[in-house]
Amino acid sequence: MADPARARKIADRIQELIAANLQQVVKDPDLGFVTITDVRVTGDLQHASVFYTVFGDDAQRERSAEVLEANRGKLRSFVGKQLGIRLTPTLELLPDAVPENASHIDDLLRSAKERDEDLARARSTATPAGEADPYRTKDEGEDSPPSSSDA
Repeated sequence: MADPARARKIADRIQELIAANLQQVVKDPDLGFVTITDVRVTGDLQHASVFYTVFGDDAQRERSAEVLEANRGKLRSFVGKQLGIRLTPTLELLPDAVPENASHIDDLLRSAKERDEDLARARSTATPAGEADPYRTKDEGEDSPPSSSDA
């Protein structure tokens, strides 16, 4: 098992290599605007998960995923030549779900803000259900609270 710091360094290097050279290695016009967001390497340095996002609609994402999968061997070969380590990790190309999750969280925050604004508007015009001052005061004829010995 490799040192976790070494695995992280190799993951960072793989990310840099793929991100900087993706267009030169793949050379496919159907490849969309791809961003490599993260790479995670297993502790034994045998497997690397490469996370990416594609700018565009669903059709562009699907086409880019197909192109990347078809060129996975070229990418692995390129990474192996550049890394210079004994064993080149296998590459698994995974679409990153962070942008979709972030937009979902933004939608939830927007709806919560709207509900808060509705509640604040309703609160500004609200009146108490009972009297304006529900607490007893001494002016009502009661000088002291009743005691248990008055019975």
